[in-house]
Amino acid sequence: MGRFRTPQQPGSKYITAAGAARLRAELDELWRRERPQVTAAVSAAAAQGDRSENAEYTYGKRRLREIDRRVRFLRARLAGMVVVEQPPGDRQRVFFGARITLETEAGVQLRYRIVGPDEFDMAADYISMDAPLARALLGRRVDDEVSLELAAGTQRYTIVAVDYCDIP
Repeated sequence: MGRFRTPQQPGSKYITAAGAARLRAELDELWRRERPQVTAAVSAAAAQGDRSENAEYTYGKRRLREIDRRVRFLRARLAGMVVVEQPPGDRQRVFFGARITLETEAGVQLRYRIVGPDEFDMAADYISMDAPLARALLGRRVDDEVSLELAAGTQRYTIVAVDYCDIP
C-alpha cells in the first residue's frame, strides 16, 4: 500500500457564528496555551541528552506535529468560511441554520438544525448540511414531503415547521 491518499472532498464553507467562535477558541487554545507548554516540555527533554531513547522527547515532538497540523487546518478552514448571521429572506423555506420539525410516517416528530460540517457535533439534534437528510430538505417548505433512501428502506418525512430562532 502506497502513501497516496485520494483527496477528501472539502465540506461546505458555511458556519454559524457559534460554530466559528468555537473553532477560533480551539485555535487560540492550541496556539497560545498548549503549544508553548509542549514546546517547553520538549526542550527540557532534549536537554537530558540521548534523544533516541527519550520517550518524553519523542512523544512531545509527535504532539507538536499534531498541534501544528490542527492549527494549519483551523487557520485554512477559518479563512475560507462564510459566517451566516442573517436569516434568509424567505423564512418558510429550509436553508442553512434552520431548525426543522419533521414527522415520520409513524407519526414520530423529530427536530433538527442544519449547520455546517465543522459544527454538527455541538449538539445531538444538529445535522451537517452535507448529510443526505439535510440535502433532501434544503429549499423545501412546510408541508412538503421528503423521501430518503436508507439501507432499511425508504423513509418519508413531512416538514411540520421551519424556524430560524437562533439567527437574529
